Amino acid sequence: MTSTNRIVTYKGPGKVDVETYDYPKLEIPQEVADHFGIPTKAPHAVILKVVTTNICGSDQHMVRGRTTAPEGQTLGHEITGEVVEAGEDVLFVKEGDICSVPFNIACGRCRLCFEGKTGICLNVNPARAGAAYGYVDMGGWVGGQAQYVMVPYADFNLLRFPDRDQALEKILDLTMLSDIFPTGYHGAYTAGVTTGSTVYVAGAGPVGLAAALSAQLLGASVVMVGDMNADRLKQAESFGCVGIDLSTEGDLPDKIAEITGEPEVDAAVDAVGFEARGHGESAAENPATVLNDCMEVGRAGSGIGIPGLYVTGDPGAPDDAAKAGQIGIKFGLGWAKSQYMVTGQCPVKQYNRQLMNLILSDKAPIAKAVNAQTISLDEAPDGYQQFDSGAAKKFVIDPHGMVPA
Repeated sequence: MTSTNRIVTYKGPGKVDVETYDYPKLEIPQEVADHFGIPTKAPHAVILKVVTTNICGSDQHMVRGRTTAPEGQTLGHEITGEVVEAGEDVLFVKEGDICSVPFNIACGRCRLCFEGKTGICLNVNPARAGAAYGYVDMGGWVGGQAQYVMVPYADFNLLRFPDRDQALEKILDLTMLSDIFPTGYHGAYTAGVTTGSTVYVAGAGPVGLAAALSAQLLGASVVMVGDMNADRLKQAESFGCVGIDLSTEGDLPDKIAEITGEPEVDAAVDAVGFEARGHGESAAENPATVLNDCMEVGRAGSGIGIPGLYVTGDPGAPDDAAKAGQIGIKFGLGWAKSQYMVTGQCPVKQYNRQLMNLILSDKAPIAKAVNAQTISLDEAPDGYQQFDSGAAKKFVIDPHGMVPA
């Protein structure tokens, strides 16, 4: 048994490194235990040997220095792993099981967990409702871009794959269940996408691509994806979406009308978040752009799903209001059109089992849709740099060489 654990760590704006930490214990963070008056000892937890762990756009916000993350923040909330140690109160997950870990950490005991709102559990974070692995202001839980990770409340949180060999064979698809596939699905589902819907997805990064594939699974007649990155637009088009190049001249409603015959859609998804830019090749940052676009092109009574991340503090924002999370959306427009918005972290457990079944039945080629590429743990810093430069890839870290060639 090893006594150490290597974890990807934020080292300041634009910098990450792989550092050596102690092997995880069956203990919750001291700050969580102290705040809620509960023991640090966690017999409800497991230790996972990480099979795959992915680089996420939410991680990239921290690494760019656009959050209050301190240097030394461990990273990684998209985790799939093999149980190698289980606490004495873990009853239904066994050593050797391969499981998906929802990025939401949830106690399974509070009011909101009982309501299925596991993204805003009340008992896992002293700062606010909801927690995640390896993320700023989310409870101090150690990140999973690592060799090993501790998962609390394991019987509640883990999604066990039914067959080990099948899981390893489909691991590049199944690894997306920890976050981006449920998150993209949540964006499309809460926007009201259904049979025959016309859909606009803002952003062709991995979450936007997952939302676009999800819209297709929900029965959309046409899915349009807007971005300024030509390679990412090509990736969206590779599985039947219509790319809309926002770097060129023309208004978004007109571009949509060229495709569908009318300048509006039945549902819109914001998969960009607070680092949004205006339209045009050299457009400056304008964090309200995407939300305003969605309200403009959404028909009256339509929904807007917002899986894109928005924050309460952004030290790199273009103005003082945005630094405090206040952005200039045209709320009156959305009100006048009787539109609705659904915000916040995806409650992964609401969707991950059904999406797993689609993957195992070859109905959801999510790894292909997001162009998954495997890298080693030591290649993580380069993966972050490539991702930040706009690579049309989803980087999947394989710390132990378990992903089939």
